[in-house]
Amino acid sequence: MIDTTSLQRLQRAARPRSPSALSNALVFGWRAVLKFKHVPEQLFDLVMTPIMFTLLFTFVFGGALAGSPGEYLQFFLPGILVQTVVFNAVYSGMGLSTDLGKGLFDRFRSLPIWSLSPFAGLMVGDILRHLIAASIILIIGLILGYRPEAGILGVLAAFAMLIAIGFGMGWVFIVLGLLIRTPTTVMTLGFTFLFPLVFASNIMVDPGTMPDWLRAFVEVNPVSLMTTALRGLMGGGATLSQVVLALIAPVALTAILAPTTLWLYLRR
Repeated sequence: MIDTTSLQRLQRAARPRSPSALSNALVFGWRAVLKFKHVPEQLFDLVMTPIMFTLLFTFVFGGALAGSPGEYLQFFLPGILVQTVVFNAVYSGMGLSTDLGKGLFDRFRSLPIWSLSPFAGLMVGDILRHLIAASIILIIGLILGYRPEAGILGVLAAFAMLIAIGFGMGWVFIVLGLLIRTPTTVMTLGFTFLFPLVFASNIMVDPGTMPDWLRAFVEVNPVSLMTTALRGLMGGGATLSQVVLALIAPVALTAILAPTTLWLYLRR
């Protein structure tokens, strides 16, 4: 039994402050980071596809498309960085769908935390994945002969844009993860949505030789706008309008889908 003195001390004890939204997000972000430790094969999936794309397209198609693999690599590498980040965003929805299936989010909802913190944690994990994959691709590109003409500042600006692109695209697949029950279906629908955007873009080829109807789509394709801006940032010729156009889609997706995510989460 608790004596009177102990009871008085408990009554006088100050109640701990509620954790801030940032603190909540960082805790869930650390949880996302720990997944790499416990499921290291995720890193293999993360980097092998972009590595294969980089090597195959550079050496198989580079000579035919640009005259030499080296010339093609200068054109192609910024685009493969965009493609890698866009494809990796699918893992947000897959991870969310897995956690929902295990009942983890039912437990999270009962905790006195910021409602969006589990999703913010997923985004922190996404950013880490994007940085790891983009760094590996850039290192391989440098080994193969790619040279960013804008130097280290251009590379840093390009990586900042990649984070913004990944953050915005991640909301699409978080919504899919909330709506779809199985991770496999999330992946299938995600890539079905992404393939036309990625391959009908200027990532791999200049759209100048495409039919007029296809070129009209490619020129306004958000993935093309992102790739053009990234090429400019790394090559030293980016304009403010290119950067703004590239950021329209990520900003719009965040503004629309972040509240949608919260609504679906609370409704579910």
